[in-house]
Amino acid sequence: MNCPYGGIQYTSESGVNYVCNGAPGPAGDALAFGYFYALMPPDNAATVAAASAVDFPRDGATNGIVRATASSFILPAIGVYEISWQVSVSEAGQLVLGLDSGSGVVEQISTVAGRATGTSQIMNHVLITTTSANSTLTVRNPAGNSPALTITPLAGGTRAVSASLLIKQIQ
Repeated sequence: MNCPYGGIQYTSESGVNYVCNGAPGPAGDALAFGYFYALMPPDNAATVAAASAVDFPRDGATNGIVRATASSFILPAIGVYEISWQVSVSEAGQLVLGLDSGSGVVEQISTVAGRATGTSQIMNHVLITTTSANSTLTVRNPAGNSPALTITPLAGGTRAVSASLLIKQIQ
């Protein structure tokens, strides 16, 4: 074959042709990611008051994103992060991402997710941009909201139900 990096050969009316792969790109560092979760019960046994964060005290796969506490996580570099979360709650309510770049938590209004009735999950999938290294991220019941949120235990069956948070640095 005439392709130094591999490819395919095909025949057409004009004869034998090749579609070649390009040269390999430079090796890069893996971007940061982290998966954190809770199981109810026993996690999040207390309600989550307004301006308070949901706990995700268990670690899944991580690379570069670490926890500061059971409810807060360090975003190590300035960049763009893709963040997804889901939490089963027993009341109408909302959740929002809080970002602390060193001057206190700022609720990211573009990340508010909620529901009006029923007992189902509140979930969202968003992009946020950090402007400071080592910013701290939380998933929280927004300030001024009422009532406190009950994280639903055993939703839909007899097994503990999970709440999850996935953080991926994409730039």
